[in-house]
Order: sequence, then C-alpha cells, then structure tokens
Amino acid sequence: MPKGVFQIPTPSNEPVLSYMPGSPEKAAVKQALEEARSKELDIPMYIGAEEVRSGDKRPLSPPHDHKHILGYFHEGDASHVEQAINAALGAKTAWAELAWEQRASIFLKAADLIAGPYRARINAATMLGQSKSVFQAEIDSACELIDFLRFNAWYMMQIYQEQPESSPSIWNRLEYRPLEGFVFALTPFNFTAIAGNLPASAALMGNTVVWKPAHTQIYSANVIMQVFREAGLPAGVINLVYVEGPVAGDVIFNHPDFAGLHFTGSTTVFRHLWKTIGENIAKYRSYPRIVGETGGKDFIMVHKSSHAREVATAITRGAFEYQGQKCSAASRVYIPANLWEEVKRYLLEDLATVRMGGTEDFSNFFNAVIDEKAFDKITGYIEKAKANEMTEIIAGGGYDKSKGYFIEPTVIHTQDPASLTMCEEIFGPVVTIYVYHEERFEETLELVNDTSPYALTGSIFSQDRYAIDHATKKLVNAAGNFYINDKPTGAVVGQQPFGGARGSGTNDKAGSVLNLLRWVSPRTIKETFVPPVDYRYPFLQEE
Repeated sequence: MPKGVFQIPTPSNEPVLSYMPGSPEKAAVKQALEEARSKELDIPMYIGAEEVRSGDKRPLSPPHDHKHILGYFHEGDASHVEQAINAALGAKTAWAELAWEQRASIFLKAADLIAGPYRARINAATMLGQSKSVFQAEIDSACELIDFLRFNAWYMMQIYQEQPESSPSIWNRLEYRPLEGFVFALTPFNFTAIAGNLPASAALMGNTVVWKPAHTQIYSANVIMQVFREAGLPAGVINLVYVEGPVAGDVIFNHPDFAGLHFTGSTTVFRHLWKTIGENIAKYRSYPRIVGETGGKDFIMVHKSSHAREVATAITRGAFEYQGQKCSAASRVYIPANLWEEVKRYLLEDLATVRMGGTEDFSNFFNAVIDEKAFDKITGYIEKAKANEMTEIIAGGGYDKSKGYFIEPTVIHTQDPASLTMCEEIFGPVVTIYVYHEERFEETLELVNDTSPYALTGSIFSQDRYAIDHATKKLVNAAGNFYINDKPTGAVVGQQPFGGARGSGTNDKAGSVLNLLRWVSPRTIKETFVPPVDYRYPFLQEE
C-alpha cells in the first residue's frame, strides 16, 4: 500500500459573508428560509446505518413564532440509547484502524459542504430553530463550524507529528490511540458549531460517539448529521439520539465502555454528571475523560481612562447579541463615575434604535429567547430587579410571549455590587451595571474577581497601559478568555481558543490542540535494535 507523510492544508478562518442587499448569499438564505417554513420535516434519530423513527413525535417551532410548526422529531427512550452505544462499539475497530488522513478527509469535506451547498440551509435552520439573526447564524453555524472542522484536522496532524527523542540503537515512538470505549457528546442549544464540534472532534481522533443534542437544537442538528453522512462518515461513528438527559444518563453512565464525556451546558448539570461518573468509577474499563464548558457571569471592567463610545458599543454587542444567550455574554459591567453619564447616554441611544422581531426580517438586531422555560426564568430576574430598591431598570424590562418568546434588551443600574443580577447567571438579554468611584479601581478589581463563581470571559477597557497590565495580572484567574478593549464575546477558532475555569468548566480550550489531546490515550513504543545478551552492568566489575 502506498504511504506518505501527509500534510493537511494550512487552514484559514472562513470569511464571514456580509448579507448585504442584493448579495447572492442573502438571496440564497431568504430562499432557504422560505422553503423551510413551507414544509414540516419528519426528523429521525441516526443510529448506525439506520434512520430511526420511534413514532413518539414532538413538534419543533421557531422561538419567535411558536405557533408555527417546522417539523417533528422522534423522541427516543433507553432502548435507543442502548442501540446507539452498540452501534458505536460495533463501528469502533474499523474506524480506529482507518488511516488518519482518511478520517481527516471526511471532516474536511464536511467543512467544504457547509461552506458551499449547505451554507444557506444550515444558516436558515439555525435562524428558524434557534432564533438567530442571519449574522449570528453565519458566524456560528457556517463559519465557526467550518473552522472547527478544518483547524481540528490540522491540529490532529500536529499531534501525530509530536514524537519523542531516541537514543543510539533505540527508536522511540508515540502513537495516539483513541479512548477505549465510546464517547458521549452532550450539546447545547445556543451554538450550532458547538453541537457539531463536540461529537466531531472526538470522532476525528478515532473515537465513536453517542450524541445527544438539546431538544431546542434538533432542527439544525439534523442538518449537521446530513452533512456528515454526505461527507462519507461511516455508519455508527456518530450516533444521534433524541432523549431526555436522565434517560441517556441512566444507560450511558452505567456502561463499562463509557470512555469520555464532551459537554457544554449548565454548571449544575455538569457537576451532577461529574458526581455520577465518580460514583460509578469502578464500573468502567478506564478512567473516563471529562471535558466540559459550562456557565459564565462575564464582565466588562472599565477604567477611568476609557472611551465612553467604545464601552457603550461593547455593552450593546456583548450583552445583547443573540439575546444574551451566549455563555460568554457580558452580564455585569463596572463603570467609573467619571464616565457613567456619557456611557449611559450612548447606550440608551443605541438601544433606542434596536429592532426586535423574527429572524426572517434582516433588519431585526434582536430576536426571541429559546423557549418558554428560559423566558420565565429571565423575566423572573427582571421582576425581582423591579422590586429591589437598590436597582433601577434604565432600559427595557418589558416582555411578551403571545407570539414568540420576546424579552426587551434590559439594562439594570444597581447600587449594590452583590445584587442578585450581578452574581447569578441569567443567560438572557439582561445586563447589570455598577458605578464605582473612579479612584477605587483597585477595590473594584477585587469585586470583579470575587463576585462570581465563574471564570469564563471578561474584558478590561482602558487607555492607560499600566491599568491594563495591572488588571490583566489581578484578574488572571477570573476569565479563561480575557479581552483588552473589546467585548467579551466572539472567540474565533485558531485565534482565541475558548474555555474557562472555576465554575465555568475544565478549560480544555475548544478550537485548539489542547481539546483534541483529551480524546486520545497515547502509547509509547520503544524498539531496541540490538538487545543486550548479558545481564551484567559495567559497575559490577571490581578494579
């Protein structure tokens, strides 16, 4: 069989299309939206080579138009989870033994399919199923997913090239085996790219996967799976099931071949899963890898030297893009008193021009939150803020779920830096601002560091380089992704590897080589060319 030392093409970030009036991409996605709304899909689970339909059909609707039916998915039960595990284990040997360049080719092809013929379709699915604007869908379900697939293949090549030194007459080699067993990928609603990357990154390294997406992301998950299948992904490598979390957990976390968890979701759920795995640790063939990115209470810290216009724009974009439903969204802001009135004026001017409505109207910057449960949770925080004498809602605060789950972008001004909305993750379009005396920068840095149990993202705004340097050092453990003079959202694969610590996860940095290393179990091979034939060492000889 011919062999070679193969080189993955050096990746570059997928260009973000503009969707300007008259552009071909805008026409294509408009047509895809129209087609998607005109029919009802029947969405199966994908287990092994089969499209599995349980008959227990559940509706899917746009969050901004919840009376419209996009289609139905077939909800599974414990038997489908067992079937998915068996399919993953059955596909394991052939997939692990497949040459690495063949695995890379499949996912590189998937990237090109998304960049080309599937781009409008996957963006439209994300816009409708998850209520993302066309720009938010483009940077997520198209560009970021494409980047994950291309960069991960390149990182895989780099990992395999990392080899140990060898001594004379000895050849040392390091092989990067997939984990022994199957990987469970548990993915969130808010990023189509994350939903695709969590199973794909583990599969790329030779693992087989059981994938359970959030029910509110199934509409675009179905497109991802169709792309993978068209790209040539063998049956059983990634198995997509739609079950409730406890149903999946009861089967998966009691299975001896459970080898790893790739998770993005809430801190509470992740801690529960970690505890369950720990309690069952004696059941497994090996110690499972646990990789998780969870919650955040992300901050913008503003120094007295900052430009007010820059700060206001960072708040509007950082807090309210995708309705604040990003684990990196700005949720608490610390503004010095000397800048507050100016920042407030710019911020209120911005919010007065923000249009809210369905994603099909491209002039809407702001859309609906994901479902009624999220709507009720977020509005509960707003009502508590209204009742708190220490807080004032200075923008937004209204909401309506009669047609869609719409909550106005809401800005809270608090006099209490430990108020509820400064401390707890809300995961919605609510940002709370605390105004501090401009000469109490040091004390306020302490507040930023100590207020939240999370450490995902944060930013410092300043024109004073000494202040930037001091904040960067003081907040070293407060954010896994730290931004200088920028909003705390928008990490790009290959540029800002993403992940946080403390209550925000294991910080294994999606979009980097660090994450892929978690899905391999290295084996060291030492080959001696001329073995010794006498056990005696020279030191045994007397003078």
